[in-house]
Amino acid sequence: MKTVFLKKEETNRRWFIVDATGQTLGRFASRIAKILMGKHKPTYTPNVDNGDFVVVINAEKIKVTGKKLTDKIYYYHSGYIGNLRAQTLKERLEKKPEEVIIDAVWGMLPKTRLGRKMIKKLKVYRGSEHPHTAQNPEPLKLS
Repeated sequence: MKTVFLKKEETNRRWFIVDATGQTLGRFASRIAKILMGKHKPTYTPNVDNGDFVVVINAEKIKVTGKKLTDKIYYYHSGYIGNLRAQTLKERLEKKPEEVIIDAVWGMLPKTRLGRKMIKKLKVYRGSEHPHTAQNPEPLKLS
């Protein structure tokens, strides 16, 4: 039996739509990362981007467990002296819930050129409206 390695030209991409309502952030992000990497396919190859596109709707309805809303802090720096900023998860969910999901998924992808390609296939939207109806995304149930 021979091992078959997938080539970039042989990839077959599909579009999935996932509703984030009531989902736990970490478990949700790990399942999405697996789809973006293509690990759900039998033709998975680590050095080829074989993953599918994922559209996430209702990002503001994601939930977290424990005291993460107040204890989890996101830091960012502008590059100027003394400009280290911090936001709690609760503040970030109120302002930009899309970025919370993107950051969680990005933490589970490889930090290489391939990982940067994979994260571009993730589309996250605050409400239930999205501009990707032309791609006919299939509903995906993450249980």
